[in-house]
Amino acid sequence: MTDSRTGGIPHQPSSGKGSSYGVPLSGPENAPGWVKGSTGFGDNGHRGAYGEEFIRMLATAANLDVTRKERDRVGVDWQLGYAGRRGTRRFPAIEAQVKCTSSPDIHGEHIHYPLKAKNYNLLAGPNYDLPRFLFLVLAPTDAFTWAHATQDRLLLRRAAYWMCLHDQDPLENAPRTGTRTVHVPRANLLTVDSLHDLFAEDYRDMLVAS
Repeated sequence: MTDSRTGGIPHQPSSGKGSSYGVPLSGPENAPGWVKGSTGFGDNGHRGAYGEEFIRMLATAANLDVTRKERDRVGVDWQLGYAGRRGTRRFPAIEAQVKCTSSPDIHGEHIHYPLKAKNYNLLAGPNYDLPRFLFLVLAPTDAFTWAHATQDRLLLRRAAYWMCLHDQDPLENAPRTGTRTVHVPRANLLTVDSLHDLFAEDYRDMLVAS
């Protein structure tokens, strides 16, 4: 069975060129007029929306159908699926909760992320019909560097990682304002290929309701 901590995906080494986390590369004094006249540019709401669209772009590039969960009451932002090949399970689907941060707490091979207890409990345990994953998007602090478009490419910074919590126990009697720090493996880089890997039967087999 695929290890839910790493998924068998090799570690992606750092470029060694440093990081843009925590160090703004430009300031509001250099901002274009449309930024100066807008509200919320680069704030938590903007960052969260960017993280969700980052995932949508990856999933679309992977030729997956992406459906947004309009009401945030089940701990899911996106449902991803595809038709399925003949002779396999038809119309397989997975679900994902998306978080985005510009201040990742990186410890060696893992990213420590404080997840609200409520959100943790909506991902942990086996009692689901569809496999669920946490997708953690890491974005630069400077919102001006999130995207760069030219005539032949659209570059989105920086990366997304995934984690499965079906082998973890939900928190009992957790305070609504409490958190649970999860350790997202840096080996679990989210790519077009690894998105397809998340549809493996291994993750469905972890579920009681499968």
